[in-house]
Amino acid sequence: MPGDQVQLTDPKGRQHRLVLTAGRTFHTHRGAVAHDDLIGQPEGSLVMSAGGTPYIALRPLLADYTLSMSRGAAVIYPKDAAQIIAMADIFPGATVVEAGAGSGALSCWLLRAVGEEGRLISYERRPDFAEIARANVEQFFGGPHPAWRLIVGDLPGGPRPPDEPADGRITEADRFLLDMLAPWEYARTAAAALIPGGLVCCYVATTTQLARTVTALRDQGSFAEPAAWETMQRGWHVDGLAVRPEHRMVGHTGFLVTARRLADGVQAPPRRRRPSKGAQAADDLAELEDGQM
Repeated sequence: MPGDQVQLTDPKGRQHRLVLTAGRTFHTHRGAVAHDDLIGQPEGSLVMSAGGTPYIALRPLLADYTLSMSRGAAVIYPKDAAQIIAMADIFPGATVVEAGAGSGALSCWLLRAVGEEGRLISYERRPDFAEIARANVEQFFGGPHPAWRLIVGDLPGGPRPPDEPADGRITEADRFLLDMLAPWEYARTAAAALIPGGLVCCYVATTTQLARTVTALRDQGSFAEPAAWETMQRGWHVDGLAVRPEHRMVGHTGFLVTARRLADGVQAPPRRRRPSKGAQAADDLAELEDGQM
């Protein structure tokens, strides 16, 4: 139907995404494809370009859409989004806080997971990124999603003196997702917002950010022992008995850190494993990141 998104795939696997409009033509280096030839056809149909090249027409998967969407900030890759949905246990009806929204890629995955009965509160400090995120999310869902609230501004909380009370504007969250440069500065904010048994998930790019984030969650005292990992994705070429790994792979994109919120007043038990001799305190890590060592 007009307004639907379609993904065209040629025999070499190259993909093109378009929005169907009556009377328009999509031009490729293999010839033009008329939108009218696609409107009204079932998914999985074949359409021929003017140059005689066949294209498979399908609705784009969310993984395809997020990789081809308009970008302000870098998008979270589908392999990491899948890990967040699974390992952060995003469930239908959950209340999720996300900071920041970036280009809206992860927001799409989260909204699909929480459903219309859930709630996603996304913070994005840059207005230009927020507008791109809003447009991408609304394009994918065909309009505003009833579970989504996008706030332009900083996440409440942030760095504060230890004796200052936690910001109370975000409460009763089931999950707290931090995709920002300094998520360790919001450990207390996450602890104050999450329900007992809730989960904080942080996405960081470097090992220094990883170390500071894990240290902050441990030192905050309201979380069980954090878990940290990364995922890598490698495709395989299969042609009869010729089976081998692809030459290219999606390697390091970021680290994920998760930790569960303990009950109020409960302290995490001491770690059984002693820190290695090369372990550094949080202050040393801060100096290392700032280039002072």
